Parts: sequence; C-alpha cells; structure tokens
Amino acid sequence: MTAHSADHAFRSSSAPGGTHRRLDPRLRHEQLVFARMRTSQDRFADAITALAGTMGFVYVHAVWFAVWIALNLGLFGRSVVFDPYPFGLLTTIVSLEAIFLSTFVMVSQNRQAARENVRADLDFETNLRAEIWAVHTGKALGLNPEEIERHVQETIQQTRRAMDLGTEVQPVDPETL
Repeated sequence: MTAHSADHAFRSSSAPGGTHRRLDPRLRHEQLVFARMRTSQDRFADAITALAGTMGFVYVHAVWFAVWIALNLGLFGRSVVFDPYPFGLLTTIVSLEAIFLSTFVMVSQNRQAARENVRADLDFETNLRAEIWAVHTGKALGLNPEEIERHVQETIQQTRRAMDLGTEVQPVDPETL
C-alpha cells in the first residue's frame, strides 16, 4: 500500500468489459497515516530529539564542557581565557540549549501522543470490523448472537473477578462456548 492509498485503499480488478475499482477491505496502516500528517517542522523536531537522546550527544557535551572549563581556567595559558570562572557565557549557552531541547522533546511527545491516537482509532476500526464480520458469519452459520453475547459477557465478568482477586485468569475452554 502506498502513502497515496493510506486513507482510502482501492484495488483494481479486471472484469468483463474493462477495469473497475472496488473498495479494498484492508485497513489503513498507522505508519502511513501518521507519515502523511508530518510536516517538515515535525521531522526537524524529531531529528533533534533523536540526536539529543543518544550517548554520542552526551559524550560530545562532556568533551565540550571539559575543554571549555580547561581553557577558561587558564590551563592552556591566560591568553586563551575568554569566559573566566564562574563561566557565565557557558551557563547562558547551556541554559538556552536546555530550553530549546526541552521544547523539542515536548513537541516530539505531543506528536507521539497524536500517533497513539491514530493507532487507537485504527485499532477501534479493526475491532469494529472484526465484530461486524463475526456477527454476519455467526448469522450465516445460524448462531444466536444474543446467546453468544451472553457467553462473552459472562467470560468478561469471570476474567475481571479473577483479576480483581489477584488470582490466575484461566483460559477460556472452547468446549464451554
């Protein structure tokens, strides 16, 4: 499936008299739906967050701080000191970096929450589709939907009771259904 067909999946099929398009019952893929929602700013924020979340980022900063402090303590001579103790310029730069990084992290977290919402919506669609198909299949087999729903509700209640009591949840015996 391509990004173009993420929202409305169609499948071409040959039929006598030409080709026609029919709705493909396959579900949309969460990654494709989410990819279509991303802007260049979102990709930039994700890239910054991904970089800042690595050990390489930590190592570069550790070396940078060590060199900065060594230079400004005069370990390489007084002529290279440009930010004497208490390192006001370093403090300002680190504070600004922290502000921007925390903002990028929050933007990425908001995007992740949006992605989870997309995933939840698609899960709901999948569950709803499965339930509708199950009901139609059951009717075609001559099963009573009300009786099956009663079994489902009893099983759910038994499972919840077992979880509330902290006891082991027993697998459902197919023979009892």
